[in-house]
Amino acid sequence: MIKLRIAAMSDAKALSEIYGYYVKNTTVSFEYDAPDESEFASRIAEKLKKYPFIVAEENGVIFGYAYASSFRDRAAYDWDAELSIYVSHGNYRRGIGKRLYSALLALLKLQHFANAYAVITFPNDPSVAFHEKLGFTLAGKFHKSGYKHGEWLDFVCYEKSFDHPVVPERIIPFSALDKNDIEKILSANQPPYITNITKK
Repeated sequence: MIKLRIAAMSDAKALSEIYGYYVKNTTVSFEYDAPDESEFASRIAEKLKKYPFIVAEENGVIFGYAYASSFRDRAAYDWDAELSIYVSHGNYRRGIGKRLYSALLALLKLQHFANAYAVITFPNDPSVAFHEKLGFTLAGKFHKSGYKHGEWLDFVCYEKSFDHPVVPERIIPFSALDKNDIEKILSANQPPYITNITKK
């Protein structure tokens, strides 16, 4: 059975291999060179200071991962997060992506984020359908914004909103969240959202 947990530095090799496939063989990622194990470990450590970074694992084998990161750098964007998800090649349509994203969104909501964004190379019908099923809506399209594998590529931005209080609560860094609350979300059997988490 697939289980979700927080990513660890020791996952870097497995995660870099999953991501490396997409960098080398697709235009899903706009990176040209796949990060090695050391670089990926650094990325995990840096993300986990503020944002969730979770993996889907079964019998010690990692089949996918998802994380959030900064959407824009200016202070007023602090309540926005950009999401990324990768499932190992050949392991699609097992519900792994849905479970990862559902947990990721629940964690971001617990942290007081207001908006989640996904940037998708276009066209990419499966990814668009995946995000729309989880309640994301199209925010905009950017034309010929990246060049990879001999072609100019468009991308679309999808958005999903949570609460927008008049005065937003300060973002709780992921590293400061209650570990029991995190575990409740990661161990939940049914996506998409956890409703019994009490904000502190």
